[in-house]
Parts: sequence; C-alpha cells; structure tokens
Amino acid sequence: MAKVIVIGGGPAGMMASIKAAEKNEVVLIEANEKLGKKLYITGKGRCNVTNAKDISEFFDYIPGNSSFLYSALYTFTNEDTMNFFENIGVKLKVERGDRVFPFSDKSSDIISGLTKALNRNDVKVLLNSKVKEILYEKNKIKSVVLENGENINGDFFILCTGGMSYPQTGSRGDGFIFAKKLGHNIIKPKPSLVPIDIKEEWIKDLQGLSLKNVELKILKNGKVIYGEFGEMLFTHFGISGPIVLSGSRYVGNEGEYKAVINLKPALDEKELDNRVQKDFSLNINKDFKNALDGLLPQKLIGIIISLSGIDPYKKVNTITREERKNLVYILQNLTLSIKGLRPIAEAIVTSGGIDVKEIDSSTMKSKKIDNLYFAGEVIDVDAYTGGYNVQIALSTGYLAGTKVGE
Repeated sequence: MAKVIVIGGGPAGMMASIKAAEKNEVVLIEANEKLGKKLYITGKGRCNVTNAKDISEFFDYIPGNSSFLYSALYTFTNEDTMNFFENIGVKLKVERGDRVFPFSDKSSDIISGLTKALNRNDVKVLLNSKVKEILYEKNKIKSVVLENGENINGDFFILCTGGMSYPQTGSRGDGFIFAKKLGHNIIKPKPSLVPIDIKEEWIKDLQGLSLKNVELKILKNGKVIYGEFGEMLFTHFGISGPIVLSGSRYVGNEGEYKAVINLKPALDEKELDNRVQKDFSLNINKDFKNALDGLLPQKLIGIIISLSGIDPYKKVNTITREERKNLVYILQNLTLSIKGLRPIAEAIVTSGGIDVKEIDSSTMKSKKIDNLYFAGEVIDVDAYTGGYNVQIALSTGYLAGTKVGE
C-alpha cells in the first residue's frame, strides 16, 4: 500500500484525502488547529457548497481557465457533491441563484460531514502542523519537513494549500513558494472576488446601505466589460456585495475603470420618467428634497440630489423637463470612479497560482515532478460567487485523490 501525503486541510485537501484513502495510507497535514477553516466563513458562515445549475453551465461562471477544469467537473459534478453530503447525513437546500447551502445554515455541518468521511476512511490527520520544506531529488519528492523538525516520508504528495486570500485562515501562499522551488511556473497571484475601492468621497455617507435588484456595469476606458443584476453593498471605502465581487475579476491595473449603477433596471428610460412624474405629481407643492422618499432609500436621496444639480429647496412644480430628464439619467447611470481593488487579504479567492499548462488536467498530476499532484485554489483557476469555487476545490481534490499513484 502506497503512502500519500496531502498538504492542506481545506475542501480540496479533505476530498483528496478521502478518495486517496480508498486505496492508500493517507496522512493529511494541516497548519491550523482545525480543518476547513476557510470553509467556516464562506457564504457568510453558511457555506455555499456548490451550485445546482446544470454542470455544463458552470464554465460560464469560471473566467479563470475554465477549460482546464472540464475533466475534474465532469468526474465529480455538483450532483455528486450534493449526493455525497446527503449520503453522509448533511441535508442541503437550494436558494436564489441556484446556490446550495446546508439546510441548517451552518458551515460546520459541511466540515463535520467531510471529517466523518475522513475518519471512516482512516485518514491520519495532523493538526497544528505546518510544512516548512519539501525535500526532493531530481524530479521526485522524498518527504516533507514540519516546523517542529519532524520528517514525514511518502510515496505520493498532493498539494492543496489554497491561495493568498483570507491569510488569517492559513492561506498565505505557501503552496506557491513550494511549487516554485519544485520548478513550477507561478502565474502572479492577484485578488479575485474582492470589494472595490471608490474615489468619490461621498461614498462614505452611504456606508452600510444595501441595494437589491440593481444593475452594475464595469467600464474600462468607456467600454462595458462586465454587467450583472443583483445585490450590492456600500462600504466606508467603496462597494461590495455579490455583483461587485464578480465584477472585480475584470478590474486590472491599467486603464480607467468606472462602476455604473442602474438603480431602476426594471424600467426603461421612458417608464422611469413616467414614474418620476407620478411621484412629482403627488408631491407637487413640496421641496425637491422631500419628493424622492418613494423612489430611493433615505441615504441615497441627498447624494442623488447633489449629483442632479437641482436646488434641494426648489419646489417640485418648478422643476424643468431638462432637470427631470437629467435626474432620470442619474438614477440609471450612477457613476463611480474606481480607485482599485481591496488587498488580496480581503479577497474571497485568489486569481493566479500554479500554471495550468504544467498540470495534467485529467489527473491533476504535475508535469514537472513525478509523484506530485495539485488540487484547489493553489492552481490558477477561479470562478464567480455562487458555490463554484468550492465545487472546483472538491472536484479537483476528488480527481487528484482518485488518480494519485495510478
């Protein structure tokens, strides 16, 4: 029986260990005091474990090297994920956007289910055990050395150390360092699914305001490069929320970027103008500043008035057609200047990592090192929010664990 060493106890590492243990002796090494630390905080602590869309649709939600994941996602699909957890007693539910969560809304149930499967397959788990060095000769790994000096030999190794986002959960980029020393090319890591910094000072006045059913467009040098409907949130530094996080994938270092929010996407320009006229007719003798309560959240009213250039104390019945048309335009084109992305430490996932050209997509085996496999976020793959990234971790982990040693 071969000995498999799995480095990293996130979803990819746990699934790789579970599968590898069906044929091998497995040791799972985790630097933290518990397994799945990052899983605890995904989906706001509820753990969006996968998505219920047809697996063929997943590739539309994976901007980072989706074709590389074809074998992994079809070998262990989202249906397989749901069946896996249901079969080990974790009841699931499907919510808006086909997001799949544990029925209990507790991420700990997902981790408990994976831990149960690890125990059932006799995986030896070493917690509080940080790998300091990987020892190798030519193109074969011999062993790993822990920070406490312990040397652990193995026949095969699976690297599942994650990216660089949320370093407090242990994702500090160690895997990139190990892989580089072993001869692998690392695509420069950058934040993905991360809040966006905004230049306008008035953004601070909107802190805490959450908007539903709005449309966000990201423009680069005046050209639309991303658009999505859904929820977003204003923060003290800028904007966040699901549609913003997905849009952040398109914000780079070069060029001028704008975020344009349509506050009323369900209405076209004419319909919104009629709606504004209706609201004005109900408030015809009021000051302009008191006529927008039915149209906007309270926090937004002052900002919209300021941007419209209309005197807040102007009587509604004296507002000109041009002023009203301009107001309608602003409501559908609230434009923000993007300063940049928040740090990678605040990102949900890391874009970049081990170059997929150096990994066999059908096995997750290294093309550089004979007995090394990869799984999860350490690879240069990333997806939008919605359960896709956890599914990628589970699928690549499953494939690596199944194929290891073959």
